[in-house]
Amino acid sequence: MRIEQINIGTRTPLQVNGTKRVTGIFKEKREGLIPVSELGLPSDAICNTKHHGGRDQAIYLYSVEDYAWWEEALGQEVVAGTFGENFTTSGQDLTSICVGDLLFSKTVTLQVTAPRIPCSTLAARMDDKQFAKKFMAAGISGAYCRVLVTGDAQVGDDFAHKPFEDDRIPLGTFFKDAHGKLSSEELRRYLSVPIDERTRQKFTKKLAMS
Repeated sequence: MRIEQINIGTRTPLQVNGTKRVTGIFKEKREGLIPVSELGLPSDAICNTKHHGGRDQAIYLYSVEDYAWWEEALGQEVVAGTFGENFTTSGQDLTSICVGDLLFSKTVTLQVTAPRIPCSTLAARMDDKQFAKKFMAAGISGAYCRVLVTGDAQVGDDFAHKPFEDDRIPLGTFFKDAHGKLSSEELRRYLSVPIDERTRQKFTKKLAMS
């Protein structure tokens, strides 16, 4: 996997379903060596901490290959950074990558934790009230990662891929299951792998009620 662009969010007002919000989804391209901490990139705006940010969603990846798919599907240009990713990447299928997989450069190690679930903010960003549904239907979510080893990143960095050695759940499967009705066995399967903490709490609650 190669970093093609690094993006950092700025606090920006946005009308979402008629309500004025402040969001960090609008990213600005950054050059040079960028520090990568356990909480992500410096000064990256996280405005809705209930659903975004934190150690398990420190870095968001989206690929140029998936942007190319969207450009063809929508019939319009969709530039890197539009979906709010920190690293725009190439050379790695982020749908088939699995929870727990490691991505490591010379100084940084990332661990895949979750797919990105679309929301009304993304729909407002795209100026399309139906875009969250389109994003779900497309099934190409990008990847959230936790930072296991901190360091620095810059455009052109290559990340090697080390598959998770235990139960392998592709992000494409996780993405479909996130809003689905899962059996107790399926919930236990997800809870046995290093998913993000927000989903872990959600699935733990569902298991207790099953």
